[in-house]
Amino acid sequence: MKTVFVKPAEVQRKWFLIDAEGKVLGRVAAKVASIVRGKEKAIFAPHQEMGDYVVIVNADKVLVTGRKAQQKMYYRHSGFVGGLKSMNFEKLIARHPTHPLELAIKGMLPKGPLGRHLAKNAKVYAGATHPHMAQNPTLIEL
Repeated sequence: MKTVFVKPAEVQRKWFLIDAEGKVLGRVAAKVASIVRGKEKAIFAPHQEMGDYVVIVNADKVLVTGRKAQQKMYYRHSGFVGGLKSMNFEKLIARHPTHPLELAIKGMLPKGPLGRHLAKNAKVYAGATHPHMAQNPTLIEL
């Protein structure tokens, strides 16, 4: 078996647009993570960046099923003793409308330097407008 090494110049990178309004958080994040990683392409290699760029609009209108809006908790730690902070989905989306979707996408990408770099290829915006119109992104329906 031979390892595939694709030169960065040979990779054709496209731009896609996803409207997250009324869509389920996990389903949007899974689709975005797959596109950003490059799993949709025939030349996929897990150790290389060959995915496409994804612009997500209306991230503040993403849905969660059941009672997750009140029960799903997000945690962060200041690094000091007793510094654990927690916030449920409802409060987090009110304070930072793009964070739940960004965190879901980041959690579905590989851990380490490659995953951190791939996470930057997903552009998440709370409203319907975005600054990437010049790239002429293709709309994806979920």
